[in-house]
Amino acid sequence: MTRDLHHTATGVLLPWPDLDRHHGPWPEGVDVHMWDGTTPGTEPADDVLASVGLWVMPYAVPDAVDLLPKLPNLRAVQSLSAGVEKLAPLMPAGVTLHNGRGLHDASTAEHALGLILAAQRDLAQWVADQGAGRWEPHFTRSLADARVTIVGYGSIGAALERRLLACEADVVRVARRARPDEGVHAVADLPALLPETDIVVLVLPENPHTVGMFGAEELAALPDGALVVNVGRGRTLDTGALLAETRSGRLRAALDVTDPEPLPAEHPLRHAPGVLLTPHVAGGSAAFRPRAERLIVEQVRRFAAGEPLHHLFPRD
Repeated sequence: MTRDLHHTATGVLLPWPDLDRHHGPWPEGVDVHMWDGTTPGTEPADDVLASVGLWVMPYAVPDAVDLLPKLPNLRAVQSLSAGVEKLAPLMPAGVTLHNGRGLHDASTAEHALGLILAAQRDLAQWVADQGAGRWEPHFTRSLADARVTIVGYGSIGAALERRLLACEADVVRVARRARPDEGVHAVADLPALLPETDIVVLVLPENPHTVGMFGAEELAALPDGALVVNVGRGRTLDTGALLAETRSGRLRAALDVTDPEPLPAEHPLRHAPGVLLTPHVAGGSAAFRPRAERLIVEQVRRFAAGEPLHHLFPRD
């Protein structure tokens, strides 16, 4: 199809039905259509696709992006993911991309906290003992009084910090650039910060600056017994370097994202001592859907009113 950037398309394509039942009627002048992206052969008809100016992409449906070339009058795409670095280069000229900033903050922060507590309090061992009929109590590490360095301090990092402080941890904030007025260190400060870190949490997006950013040198700077947590993107952490440190027993890890992903069934990281894995589920909790619905409704309202949409992802 030929893209007509001057066409005023008033249609909206959403992944979920009946949002107006829970959030009030749609604005006048907007035609709302549904497509969840999960059932082959159910794409809307060509005339509907031609009418779509705003597309809210289905969440966690990778193949949904194949619909982009079939939307000739598209003006804006709303992703329900916070990280859209891989999606951004696929945007046609004249189409804005908006991410799901904030939708996964609570879920991801909860999951990160759960990984930390599970690792610090040996929950995997207690579960194994339960199944084996063992009763062998021992002292464990604690989160209280631990120094936790959050690398990639943004909205998710802030949500995690609030939970860590409630657990009496000491939190160190790190971002790409220092923000002294917010007490945020620069990534360049990591060599001085890591030797005093008990737990490091990576909440990094994937981009040319972050791929492989946390590698052998950074891991070597951590003290013996430190815990490495990753709830950002798998490729920001060097898997080979982490495997060497965990196989030796020097470091531990709790990972929701990995490189490669999905992690193959026989990957050695699955069997390394002190490694706890979950399958990229940190953002997927009951807290996500209500937040996503509210964002969708607000974005449709803004689209209908000709107002700028929230969470514009900048083009390079």
